[in-house]
Amino acid sequence: MHPYRTHTCAQLSSANVGETVRLSGWIHRKRDHGGVLFIDLRDHYGITQIVADTDSAALPVLEGLRAESVITIEGTVKARAAGTVNANLATGEIEVFARGVTVQSAAEELPMPVADEQPYPEDIRLKYRFLDLRRETLHKNIMTRVAVIADMRARMNAAGFNEFSTPILTASSPEGARDFLVPSRIHAGKFYALPQAPQQYKQLLMVAGFDRYFQIAPCFRDEDPRADRLPGEFYQLDLEMSFVTQEEVWETMEPVIQGTFAAFAGDKKVTPAGEFPRIPYDEAMLKYGSDKPDLRNPLIISDVSAHFTHSGFGLFEKIVGSGGVVRAIPAPATHEKSRKFFDDMNDWARREGYAGLGYVTRKGGEFGGPIAKNHGPEGMEKLYAELGLGENDGLFFAAGKEADAAKLAGAARIRVGEELGLIDESRFELCWIVDFPFYEWNEDEKKVDFSHNPFSMPQGGIDALEGQDPLTIKAFQYDLVCNGYEIASGSIRNHKPETMVKAFEITGLTQADVEERFGGMYRAFQYGAPPHGGMAAGVDRIIMLLCGAKNLREISLFPMNQRAEDLLMGAPSPAEPRSLRELHLRVVEPQAKPAG
Repeated sequence: MHPYRTHTCAQLSSANVGETVRLSGWIHRKRDHGGVLFIDLRDHYGITQIVADTDSAALPVLEGLRAESVITIEGTVKARAAGTVNANLATGEIEVFARGVTVQSAAEELPMPVADEQPYPEDIRLKYRFLDLRRETLHKNIMTRVAVIADMRARMNAAGFNEFSTPILTASSPEGARDFLVPSRIHAGKFYALPQAPQQYKQLLMVAGFDRYFQIAPCFRDEDPRADRLPGEFYQLDLEMSFVTQEEVWETMEPVIQGTFAAFAGDKKVTPAGEFPRIPYDEAMLKYGSDKPDLRNPLIISDVSAHFTHSGFGLFEKIVGSGGVVRAIPAPATHEKSRKFFDDMNDWARREGYAGLGYVTRKGGEFGGPIAKNHGPEGMEKLYAELGLGENDGLFFAAGKEADAAKLAGAARIRVGEELGLIDESRFELCWIVDFPFYEWNEDEKKVDFSHNPFSMPQGGIDALEGQDPLTIKAFQYDLVCNGYEIASGSIRNHKPETMVKAFEITGLTQADVEERFGGMYRAFQYGAPPHGGMAAGVDRIIMLLCGAKNLREISLFPMNQRAEDLLMGAPSPAEPRSLRELHLRVVEPQAKPAG
C-alpha cells in the first residue's frame, strides 16, 4: 500500500465500501459527538468524512489535533446511513472508519480560519496567503485560472500561433507607465527595465519572419494599484500576426476569446463570435460616456445641447452658449421613485467632484423639477419625443465642457442602471471599440502626445501625418471590452521607418531621438518589415470576470497589497550595503515634508 494514499479525498464512492484505504490531507473540520469524532479530511481534490469512536486507536490522537493539521488515515470504507448521505459532496455516500492515524504535521493555532468563508482582514490574508489559498473559493478560483490559461493556449495553437518567450531584462519602452528598473552590476550606472509589455520584441519577431506569435506574457508596471489591475505585475495573452488587416485580427481572435468565455461561463450567455459589435470611439464616448461600455446596461446617453440654445433654463443656455454641451441620461419607469432618489443622485455627483447632476421627474405625463419648470412643458415634450421617453420616465442631465460632461454622464449611466436594476447579470457582452484618436492634447506639458500605442499605424499613413490636424487623425487601434472592462487592446502597427519618425516628430522627438530610444525596431524596419498587427488580452481581468470576483487579488496566487507590498515574503526590503556597493548605488532617503 502506498505510504500516504491509495485514493484522493474525492475518489471514494459506494463502490469502494468494505475496502481498506489510506488517505492523506488536512483536517478541515472536527465535530465531537461525545465518544464519536467526525473529521472532514481535505486535500486538493475534495473532502472525505472520517469517523473515529472508542473502538478506534486513532481517536485519542485525532482528539488532540487542531484544524489544518496534516494526517494520514488508514481505515475501512463504510456506507453512510440513508439519512446522513451528503448529496453536496462527491464522497457523500461513504465515510472512512479510522483504524490508524499518522500525524505528518501538527498545526499551531490558526491566525485565520480556513474552513469558513467569512470575510477577514486583507493584511492577515496576504501575510498568511498559504492558508488563504486553502479556502474553497480562492482555491477554486486559482484552479479556474489554470484551466483558462490552458484553454487559451490550446485555442491559440489550433489557430496556427506559435508560443515564443521574450526577454524579461530589457530596455525601457514608452507604454505609458513607470518602468521597474534593474541596476546592472557589470555596467556601472546603467539599468535594465522589466518589460511593461513585449511590444517591440513581438514586432521584431514579425520582422524576423515568424508570422504568428503568442505567449502568456508577464508584464511589469510601477503604477498605483486598482481593483482591476494588480500592482507590480500582471499577465496577458500577447499575440502578433503578419500580413493582416485589423478586420482579420478581429476575425481570428473573436473565436478564441469567445470560446474561452463560453467554456467557463456556466449558465451565462456570451456574445457569439462574429457578432461582436464594432463601436467607433467617438460614438462610444457619446452614447456611453466611456470607451469601455457595459452593454448589459440598456441606457443610452444623448446629446441634447440643441434643445437648450434658447431655453428658459438659463444655466444650460449659458453652458451651451459658451461651447459646452448637455448630455441626457434616461431613468425609465421612475414614476414610483420619490424625489429623494433624484436628489441622492445629485448629491452623489457632487461627492464625485462635479457641480451636480440635473434632473427632470415625470409621473403620469406631468413634469417636475426646476429644469422642467424653466424649460417649459412644450420644450420638455419636444425633448422627450426626440428621446423616445414615456410619461413615467425621468431624465438626468450632465452639463459642462464636453470631456467633463461625457465623463459624468458615463458614470451616471452606470449608477442609474445599477440603482434601477437594469443590468443583466446573466450575460457576458463583448464588443470592439475602434477608430481611437492617434494623438491627444497633453495639458500638463502643453503639447500633442500619443493617445494610445505609439507604434500604431495612423489611418491615412504618412499623408495624414503631414496634411491633417494631428488631433483629428484616427489610429488603426482597437480595444476589446467585456461588461465594462477593457480586456484587450491592440492595433495594426506602423512598420515604415519614415512614418514612424514622422509620428514621433509630431510629439516633439527628433529622428535622432527615435533611433536612440527605439534603435532595435527602427533598424529592423530598414530591412524589410511586413505589415503586421496584434493585440494583448488581460488574462487576470478575464479570469476575474469568469470567476465573478470583484478584485484581482481573488484570482492571483501571491498578490501584493494596495501599497505594493508582499506581506508574505516581506518585499520590498532594504538591500545589504555590500549589494549596493556592487551595483554602484547609494540610497537617498526622501526628504521629510515641512510641518504645517
